[in-house]
Amino acid sequence: MRSLKHQILLLMLGSLVVLAASLIFVLGWHLKHGAVDAAIVKAKTDLATCMDIIEFSTPGPWHVKDGMLFKGEIQISHSTELVDHLAELTGDTVTLFLGDTRVATTVRSVNGERAVGTKVSDIVAQTVLKDGQIYLGEANVVGQLYQTAYEPIRDSNGDIIGIFYVGISRSYTQAFIVNSLIRVASLGLGLTVIVVLLTWFFIQRVVIRPIHEITLGTRDVATGHLTEKVAVSGPKEIGELAVAFNQMVERLGDIADEMSKVSMQKDSQVEKITLVTNQTEEPEIILDEKKNQNFYIDQQGLPKGLNQLTLKQIVSFLSETKEPVSSENVAEGVNLTRVTVRRYLDFLEQYGALTTDLKYGTVGRPVKLYHPVLNLSIKDIEKIH
Repeated sequence: MRSLKHQILLLMLGSLVVLAASLIFVLGWHLKHGAVDAAIVKAKTDLATCMDIIEFSTPGPWHVKDGMLFKGEIQISHSTELVDHLAELTGDTVTLFLGDTRVATTVRSVNGERAVGTKVSDIVAQTVLKDGQIYLGEANVVGQLYQTAYEPIRDSNGDIIGIFYVGISRSYTQAFIVNSLIRVASLGLGLTVIVVLLTWFFIQRVVIRPIHEITLGTRDVATGHLTEKVAVSGPKEIGELAVAFNQMVERLGDIADEMSKVSMQKDSQVEKITLVTNQTEEPEIILDEKKNQNFYIDQQGLPKGLNQLTLKQIVSFLSETKEPVSSENVAEGVNLTRVTVRRYLDFLEQYGALTTDLKYGTVGRPVKLYHPVLNLSIKDIEKIH
């Protein structure tokens, strides 16, 4: 079963992924239409600019001579210099038509050759050649879709003799969309990481950690230890849970005191007998064969509030840990509160099983580290009654 923090993390990441995917879809849709509009505006502007360049660089009227398209004295048909120059300036494909047939173009056919001699699409021919209007929009150019602008070419009499064309390939708009989405996605990914880290820090501090403290306190009670009241801060629900837990601990303490008073008279006789026995017997000695040191355990048993099962658990953790540890490390390792663990560590320190050192950091109070002196085992602990 997944932990609460993992479920919260998965829910948060899932929500962010769905939100990001939705935003990218909506943004992509808007960018597509925006890119198309931008391409049409560019085609219209380039069309006007190129016509001005042609009028300035090649003076004279448009006319047809011997089946060829001329501008002034310059033959345009089958000439590549003019269209190549305009294409280099604008980045567009450029074509000059005589009637509905391409006579000079930068558009390439499937085999890579200039598409001279091919026809304009019917819808463009209708709009430009017959209706005499400028055509703006998507058109099929030699089997490929372009955002285009077509303008009629008129001779000195005003008759339409051809078409001037500029076009922007769909790859231009696609590249614009892809680059925009990559930039937005990169920015969104960075913001998502920041939001995830901040949210996770908030949840860990405000929800997970207080619940963990209450869980450890509950585990202490379940193992027979009346723990101290927990002091946690957090949302209203967490605070109410902490109050309820503290009330439970307080009530259990009262019950324990009442039971202790009832059994006090019976226990007094047993304690006297035990005291006499302890005065006549020697303390039990548990030997550490490796270090040849003695660990003395009073036969009266563990202090009140400690039990052998938990002591075994803590000693087992200490024996598996090869380096000095703090009470917080031990508490995390055995899933008990630091208050309860500290009682057992103080007990082991009192009887010489542990030594302590203080570790000073750059800030805050020093940390108390515990070092096992003896090579304790579970078998040794079972000798403590």
